[in-house]
Amino acid sequence: MASQPDKDQKTEQPTPKKRADSAREGDVLMSRELATALMMLAAAGWIVAAGGWFVESASNLVRRGLTLSAADITHFAPGEALFRNGVDILLPLASLFALAVGAAFAGPALLGSFGWRSKALAFKGNRINPLNGLKRMFGLQGATELGKALAKVLLLGTIGYWLVAQSLPAIMTMASTDLGGAVGQAGKAVGHAMLAMAGGLVVIALVDVPVQMFQRNKRLMMSKQEIKEEMRQTDGAPELKQAQRQRQHEILSGSARKAVSDATVILTNPTHFSVALRYRPGVDAAPVVVARGRGDVALSIRELARGANVPILEYPQLTRAIYFTARAGRTIPEELFVAVATVLAFVFQLERAAAEGQMPPPVDIPPTHRFDPEGRRQN
Repeated sequence: MASQPDKDQKTEQPTPKKRADSAREGDVLMSRELATALMMLAAAGWIVAAGGWFVESASNLVRRGLTLSAADITHFAPGEALFRNGVDILLPLASLFALAVGAAFAGPALLGSFGWRSKALAFKGNRINPLNGLKRMFGLQGATELGKALAKVLLLGTIGYWLVAQSLPAIMTMASTDLGGAVGQAGKAVGHAMLAMAGGLVVIALVDVPVQMFQRNKRLMMSKQEIKEEMRQTDGAPELKQAQRQRQHEILSGSARKAVSDATVILTNPTHFSVALRYRPGVDAAPVVVARGRGDVALSIRELARGANVPILEYPQLTRAIYFTARAGRTIPEELFVAVATVLAFVFQLERAAAEGQMPPPVDIPPTHRFDPEGRRQN
């Protein structure tokens, strides 16, 4: 006889709520390899683009520092000299710092993990639990990290060996060249080496990111029971929802429920008020308010309308105007005829309007019939 699956076995994919909750707790998709690769790319790009600028600024700084004239003694101004010489060297360093900061932010942004999460900084005892540390070291995560480290050493070691072999003849001839040429050649070699190393780190990052996505998804896997509990917390227990619908139906009398089912359209606030209008051409001289309500009554009218397939449209100002100026069983005020007629014309052609993607038309409410949710007239 086949064994029944364990209801606590984590076999289900994590829900969006589970992912969002874990992100707020600090469990986000992260890849140190991607961050390292981006930092290396930024540094290599800076060396190639601004390395000459930095070397020139440094050489000028050393030259001025070792040069002393009579004017420097006569007009001794150490603050001015420090500022003038410091700016020259700080500008290229500031550009390197800006690139490093940008690369540090780019990693989480590319993974969709950018943001401040204060809960991630909170103290958690399991982080210092030796047993958890041993599990990380000798478990799947530890094996994965060991594999990445070996792959990194092998790949970067191979790239380094290739670079040295390619650059060795040029390195051997540096001693016979002038200092400026040697420095320029060395800078170019360092830039190319960093670009090659950064390329290797990018390859490792392209492998690491899917691995991190897989591991995080595995950590967030849920059991069927957890999904049921989450649905109860999010949408409410089914029995509670049924009781709420029952209460909404009990609020309205039998005649009111019949009137809502016969309505032509339901106008909503959309959350506080509902007004049910009926207009039968050739029978009703003007649109009639068959039901109106606020709060639970408004919710009940909407619930009944959905069951009877009565169109529901959101017109906050018009809904409040009818609610505060008309009673159930009476026609709407004459001042609202034009606005309601515009809505009814749309409702009578609702199928064609929906097929053509038309939106409900705007209506104009007279200033004398504009009310706020408390029933106060608005100026």
